[in-house]
Formats: sequence, C-alpha cells, structure tokens
Amino acid sequence: MTVVIGFEGSANKIGIGIIRDGEVLSNPRRTYITPPGQGFMPSDTARHHRGVILTVLKEALEQAGLKPADIDCVAYTKGPGMGAPLVTVALVARTVAQLWGKPLLGVNHCIGHIEMGRLITQANNPTVLYVSGGNTQVIAYLERRYRIFGETIDIAVGNCLDRFARVIKISNDPSPGYNIEQMAKKGSRYVELPYTVKGMDVSFSGILSFIEETVFAMLVEITERAMAHCGSQEVLIVGGVGCNLRLQEMMGVMCKERGAKLFATDERFCIDNGAMIAQAGWEMFRSGYVTELEDSWITQRYRTDEVEVTWRD
Repeated sequence: MTVVIGFEGSANKIGIGIIRDGEVLSNPRRTYITPPGQGFMPSDTARHHRGVILTVLKEALEQAGLKPADIDCVAYTKGPGMGAPLVTVALVARTVAQLWGKPLLGVNHCIGHIEMGRLITQANNPTVLYVSGGNTQVIAYLERRYRIFGETIDIAVGNCLDRFARVIKISNDPSPGYNIEQMAKKGSRYVELPYTVKGMDVSFSGILSFIEETVFAMLVEITERAMAHCGSQEVLIVGGVGCNLRLQEMMGVMCKERGAKLFATDERFCIDNGAMIAQAGWEMFRSGYVTELEDSWITQRYRTDEVEVTWRD
C-alpha cells in the first residue's frame, strides 16, 4: 500500500492530509480569518501558516496513527496560488522530505481538487466545474490532459463573492461565500443583473454589486455547453464555491433535464485541504512522477492543462 502526505497552503487555508490507497486517514486544517471588510494579504497569510503548520503536521500524523517511516511520498502544492503562502508550505514540505528521506512531489492545486472529487464521489469521467476564490474553469479530460473548455476572463467567482462581502462588511467567519449563501436564502425577489457569457467564457467583474443567482446561472450555462460538446452525462463541482447548495441545486436542475448525474462533495473536501494534494500526489507518484529537490519551486500561475495526466487511461 502507498501512503502519501499532502501539504496545502495556496491561500488562507493551511491543511495537511494523509491518503493510503484511496482512504483518507487524516485531514486537519486551519483557516486565516480576517475582520469583516478586509481580505487576506499574502504576507499576513504566510505568517499565519508558519505559526500553525507544525501543529497541523503533528495532528495529521497522530490522527492517522502513523510515523514518518510509514510515509512513502511527500506531496505539496506547487501552484497556482499566493506566492508567500505557497513558499511557506513548500519550504516545510521540502524540509520534511529531506529529514524523513522521502521522495518529494509538486502538485497542481486544481488537479488536487479534481482528483479528490473523483475519489470521494466515484464520478467516472465527468465534466468538471472548478469554482474557487482564485479559479473558475470548466474542465474535461481528453488525451492525457484536463482540458479547459471555458473560464473567467477577469476575476474568479469566489473572488467576486469575497469582494462583494467586503464591500457590505459581511463576516469572513467561516467564509464570506457561506455567509452570502445564508443571507440569500432569506431573499424572495430576483433582481435582473448583467449576464456576461462570452462563448465558453464568463466575466464577473461587472456584477460585483449584485451577485449569486445570476453568477451561478452563468456557470451552469457554460458547464452545459461543455457537456454537450463532450457528450458527457456527469458533472462534478469542485473548489470552495462548490460547497454552495444553491449552485448545486441549480446545476442539479440542468442535469435532471439532460438525464445526467451531478456529483459534489461537502466542505471537508471541496474547501482547500491537504488530503486533496495527497490524493493527487498518490496518483502521480504511482504513475512515476517525482520532483527533484532542485526543481521543487512554486509558481503562482500553473494552469490545469499544463500537467500531463499519466495516471488516467
């Protein structure tokens, strides 16, 4: 059996998870939360991660009931993400790999979300809607790549929601998107808003003052287009915004109309976490991927379709 430990810290979440042949052994996480009306700065976020990462590492090992000798590979988020937090986590992962004498593996953050979603839901070959604070993409697998069929042309949907929350001083605890969702449930009137779909891409920067229903309708539309293009009968929603029950409900209506299946995970796995990096690392390690120490850098820009997916048929 192959055991992989994954380190994730590309934004305001710091998580370390351990995977053993598809089983999540542990997945502790901490969140850097700022006051209402404020975002999180890279330097402050990195400082938070430095302060808790060793504690989270200890928790991950203890919850899994494992020792360093039981680990086969150390995976970490190579990118995309915020520079300072990425460097902080990569440094610890590199150090741990050398101290424990284990191979190191840099993982694409987006692919971590996809592989975790596939593991938890057992979706076969879905069209993937990846929605988070830093990314908005419609993705499908083809010829050893996760191909991007559509994406945002300006800001990510999660960033759009976060910025809206900051403007009207909505709490960041546990997250701005969650609090917007709870407030929206109390609403009864739909307000028409700018609806900007350009081919397979979307634009969110012009509707910051209006938000949720229209934003999600745009995402459902481009996902359905990708499904039609690929002949897909499955949708998998991943990323932090994927926790939103209204988004899941709207996507579910579309899937039902097409006779398709919808797959999604709960907040344990859709929000950034270490186990998703461990799972993607597990797949990559078993297919022969290893990152040499001199190549174990990070990158803030690392597209999903840059990675050769050697572990899928």
